[in-house]
Amino acid sequence: MIYSLNGILIDRDLSSVVIECGGVGYKCSVTNQTLRQLPETGSKLFLYTYMNVREDAVDLFGFITKDEMETFRLLISVNGVGPKAAIAILSEMQPDKLSFCIAAGDAKAITKAQGVGPKLAQRIVLELKDKVAAPAGEPVAGGNAVADNVSGDNMGQAIAALVALGYSQSEAVSAAAKADPSAPVEMIIKTALKYLF
Repeated sequence: MIYSLNGILIDRDLSSVVIECGGVGYKCSVTNQTLRQLPETGSKLFLYTYMNVREDAVDLFGFITKDEMETFRLLISVNGVGPKAAIAILSEMQPDKLSFCIAAGDAKAITKAQGVGPKLAQRIVLELKDKVAAPAGEPVAGGNAVADNVSGDNMGQAIAALVALGYSQSEAVSAAAKADPSAPVEMIIKTALKYLF
């Protein structure tokens, strides 16, 4: 298993990078989030990696942060989610936003990722909800602070109130994510409404 690469960025395109380490160029598929944070070609680069071995190919997937790699691993643990689908999901949203959507039960937001339909998105929510939502004071998978305390407390109540006001679940989750999750329900709603108008 190749856990990480530390070398020189020698090439990049819209979905992958090539890092030269010890005279060998390693091609890694990456997310849009990672692409946006890459240095200039010719610069030093460190990526966390996941190596996927199949009968006909060995593929490397690279991540700029450990959180992104761990979220990728969590996604591919779901039945029916392969590495390409996981990359597409993480290209659409950052790990903290994804964890928040899963904890809030917002499968619709996940369907924005290319190639992810409603059934697969719902399966991701169902299988990962217990892994990303934790009781107050307990860590959330991937070190996610945004999803903390979502289930049954202030953030969850605020989202429910926004949905009751006529906003979609996706809109409510995205707007509420802008607020401090430890704030009172009224303050979360007030902050969210600023982004919804």
